[in-house]
Amino acid sequence: MASTTFSPLASASPSASLSSQAKLNTSFRNRIKLKPWSYEHGLLSGKDLSRGQIKMVATVNVSRFEGITMAPPDPILGVSEAFRADTNDLKLNLGVGAYRTEELQPYVLDVVKKAENLMLQNGENKEYLPIEGLAAFNKVTAELLFGADNEVIRQQRVGTVQGLSGTGSLRLAAALIERYFPGSKVLISSPTWGNHKNIFNDARVPWSEYRYYDPKTVGLDFEGMLEDIKAAPEGSFILLHGCAHNPTGIDPTPEQWEKIADLIQEKNHIPFFDVAYQGFASGSLDADASSVRMFAAHGMELLVAQSYSKNLGLYGERVGAINVVCSSAEAATRVKSQLKRLARPMYSNPPIHGARIVANVVGNPELFNEWKQEMEMMAGRIKSVRRKLYDSLCAKDKSGKDWSYILKQIGMFSFTGLNIAQSENMTNKWHVYMTKDGRISLAGLSAAKCEYLADAIIDSFYNVS
Repeated sequence: MASTTFSPLASASPSASLSSQAKLNTSFRNRIKLKPWSYEHGLLSGKDLSRGQIKMVATVNVSRFEGITMAPPDPILGVSEAFRADTNDLKLNLGVGAYRTEELQPYVLDVVKKAENLMLQNGENKEYLPIEGLAAFNKVTAELLFGADNEVIRQQRVGTVQGLSGTGSLRLAAALIERYFPGSKVLISSPTWGNHKNIFNDARVPWSEYRYYDPKTVGLDFEGMLEDIKAAPEGSFILLHGCAHNPTGIDPTPEQWEKIADLIQEKNHIPFFDVAYQGFASGSLDADASSVRMFAAHGMELLVAQSYSKNLGLYGERVGAINVVCSSAEAATRVKSQLKRLARPMYSNPPIHGARIVANVVGNPELFNEWKQEMEMMAGRIKSVRRKLYDSLCAKDKSGKDWSYILKQIGMFSFTGLNIAQSENMTNKWHVYMTKDGRISLAGLSAAKCEYLADAIIDSFYNVS
């Protein structure tokens, strides 16, 4: 008689043998057992087993996670995933906001390397940080933001807690709002950085939008912004971009900032700044912090999230802070204690390496001056690329369209004014990877690629509805 060998690997997939009822039952106690099988006996007997045959029992568990659907790609980080899969030599990644050299290579600041060498020489340990983070970092980051001689620093009215870069610092602040200001609304600019809404949704903090971008002028809708802030419920949190607004690159003028501050104070709102590009927007640390310092000078209580991903290139170190300016030192101490309480079950304590880099750079006069020079170099390259792109657009576009809004924007991003379909054409036809809102990262562009990018923008603008 011909022998038959049973292989569980050759059997039908588990899902094919399960009834729909079994598929829905996700209890660990409910398991489907496939019995041993043979043509002759139906079951392998003890006699069969004595001849060295192995009794095979395949157990199939229906996953408790069967109902979890596949998440969509991240609208920003997903751009890089698509870029890596593209084999075209002309491809450009203008999606993620990370600085690149003229050769489009990642850049580690020289001052960061020197700070790390100092850390090695000092034999720094890797012990846990306190919940609030590295004390030396918290001191220098608050002073860098407000100015060491600012009265909020001198009066110890700032509660500072090290956070997981900008995202983690915003999320910690959102948890504070949810717990101690229940029902309060956060107003977010339209448009804004893609993760802002995720952060407040995850923290269960209600939010709405205020007008910011005017597509007709590709500029600031200042009157609309003021109207929406004025109409917000008293005591709302107003999320503001301290400098280099993401994604538009459009910032209020100093005079407009004054009017915004006056209105927020009049309405008893609480300003909440996201400062992700201090020193990286204009090349000046003080100029890029001027909006925050203006609000502090008005005597307002405010929140400020900071990040060192861009200005020190510490993208993967996840180093930042949440600062809360209070009306008294006692209030700042209490707020800091509650931020620590919220951080403990979230991530326990922050990472040490990036915080030490910042503390060494800012706390060392020689390294600090070198850092400022490197920031000016990076900001200068981005400004140069912005000008080159503008010149290329003007030279190639014979319609007379005014592209000057490109020059009026500031920071590492440019809001092109392209819609979703046009942005998709940029990717599908020209292999230019960008977010669907029309934002491009000039930090990922080289002067040599500006003419190619201008061709792509002009084609998409005029030939795609």
